[in-house]
Amino acid sequence: MAGYRELLRAPGVARIIAAQLTARFPNGMTSLALLLHVERTTGSYAAAGIVLAATSIGQAIAGPVTSRWMGVWGIRRVLTATTAVCAAAILVMALVPMHLAGYVVLGFIAGMSTPPVQSAVRTIYPKLVTSRQLTPLFSLDASLQEIIWILAPVVITIVATQAGTVPGLLLIVAILVGGGAWFILSPEVGRVRIPRSRRPLGRVLAKPTVLLATVIGFLLIGACSAVEAAVVANFGHGGLEAGLVLAIFSVGSLAGGLAFGHIPMGPWAMARRLAVLAVGLSLTVFSLSFWWLGVSLVIAGIGIAPALAVMFAMTSASVKFSETAEAYGWIGTGQLIGAAAGSAVAGFLIDGVGPIGAFWAGAGFALVGTVVAITCVRGFPDLRHRDPSPLPDTEPVPVIT
Repeated sequence: MAGYRELLRAPGVARIIAAQLTARFPNGMTSLALLLHVERTTGSYAAAGIVLAATSIGQAIAGPVTSRWMGVWGIRRVLTATTAVCAAAILVMALVPMHLAGYVVLGFIAGMSTPPVQSAVRTIYPKLVTSRQLTPLFSLDASLQEIIWILAPVVITIVATQAGTVPGLLLIVAILVGGGAWFILSPEVGRVRIPRSRRPLGRVLAKPTVLLATVIGFLLIGACSAVEAAVVANFGHGGLEAGLVLAIFSVGSLAGGLAFGHIPMGPWAMARRLAVLAVGLSLTVFSLSFWWLGVSLVIAGIGIAPALAVMFAMTSASVKFSETAEAYGWIGTGQLIGAAAGSAVAGFLIDGVGPIGAFWAGAGFALVGTVVAITCVRGFPDLRHRDPSPLPDTEPVPVIT
């Protein structure tokens, strides 16, 4: 932990981490809030599911596009524009009664305009710390983002059920604007300019490392989404046990990231970390009791944040600085598609064989991810004796001081 304390004392690091976590906090609230609001307005969970699908499609399309735009118009301009449009779309959905078609259109707009904070901050990180601190910083970032997935659903559920879904959506808008402004106005954001990429959109996926990170991100998040659906189906939507088990899952990830973040990343790092996830998820199928699932999922969670840290580091180390934001955008799109696929597969299996089927699906996603990491081990860079800083562009990268 001493290494993390030293890292957080580096100028601007603690501030930028806190700002980006606040700006991204609505990511853990919006889907649940829209689900509750649209269902309450239309009386149909199917209608709410359609709106969430439209929102997810918008996010998947926008990820690499808005991330790439930051190299054209600048980080602050893109984040300001997307934050304003996204906040406006959610605000209208909260305050204006409408038919399903209106919610679908506005949900798609909100998804398309989701601010690319994650791509921005992971592009900025290499400019904030020394090369030896970059790997621990990626690990710390991957770990602390679990705070979003632990606290955000709890907060929005309490507000939406106690005060109403409209106040819940208004809270999301307030945090989106306030957190976004904090991040956008941070001096560290203003000091970094991403060079314009000279390559066509999508060409960065031709890099094996980026494609590999995107595929593994799809499988990793697919596993997590299947497990989330399985836990809810097993304990019921209103059960306290479901929330506690999912919190344990996230706490395991947080602990794993903090505990193993300092370990150098060799070519086998991803396979080992995904294997931990796969073992933990495989254990879930032996019993669906609260205590057994709690133990199994805390073991599985230990592999999540460390695997994400490898994903971020290997991407940073394999692309030019001008391509990092777009690369992270594609990885985010892969994760969104994985979340949708995991939930869909789990849903079919829950209807067919019950919650145990969804746990099998989660274990299956994780096992396939482990096999991919083992089979493609030569595609992972060896970062044990080098830092994961982006490759230099042909032109010098201007940094405003």
